[in-house]
Amino acid sequence: MAFNYTTTTKEQKKTVDQSMLLCCKFFISEGRNIATLDAVERAARSNPETVIVNKFHGRSYNRARYSLVSYVLHDCTGNAIYSPLQQTVVAMAEAAFNTINLELHDGSHPRLGAVDDIVFHPLACASLDDAAWLAKAVAADFGNQFSVPVFLYAAAHPTGKQLDTIRRELGYYRPNFMGNQWAGWTMPDILPQTPDEGPIVVSRAKGISMIGARPWVGLYNIPILSTDVSAARRIARKVSARGGGLPTCNARGCL
Repeated sequence: MAFNYTTTTKEQKKTVDQSMLLCCKFFISEGRNIATLDAVERAARSNPETVIVNKFHGRSYNRARYSLVSYVLHDCTGNAIYSPLQQTVVAMAEAAFNTINLELHDGSHPRLGAVDDIVFHPLACASLDDAAWLAKAVAADFGNQFSVPVFLYAAAHPTGKQLDTIRRELGYYRPNFMGNQWAGWTMPDILPQTPDEGPIVVSRAKGISMIGARPWVGLYNIPILSTDVSAARRIARKVSARGGGLPTCNARGCL
């Protein structure tokens, strides 16, 4: 039995299990240009079946995060086959790629792409497999529609490779501008590693995207009353799992 879920009928909506929900955290390399932020948010709100539950814009980071939630539908065997989040996220990415030029970008937060990171989390009774399915579907859309290289991570990656590991391999954490800043494109035009989706040749304006799936992750900014970035980094390392701190915790110091 097959269904076309591109247009969900009223009867199909009645059968949606409201406990089968997915969350998407969508990160872009822009936190200052109001026109860009408005365009991305309009795209996010264009689908009434997707809800923005949280957003954050950082001027010094020059970065923004949107958290969205919607449902996921399954076929008769229990496999995920449709979520409104896929269409919404692709629309947001199109708005971002049309208005962000990474060559002109600068900020105090590391980044490798105009759409830098997208992560999907299962909520309520949805599974991590559901989130991984959606991450891989969106990654394929990025490669096919936008010609953007995509690296999959965590549950979306064939071997579960973690985001932090991929970022370190690609030089994500190395600032390329004075004052611990990132400015312009920071990598060779031909990637040193083959992406999971999309070309190996990079558009300097778009960069590359990380897309993954993992259990819920909480994100926090904790102010430190100091301008000593090396002190902030020492604290971050002691807190993080990599430095012997809290298990599963990643932390870094930013200006």
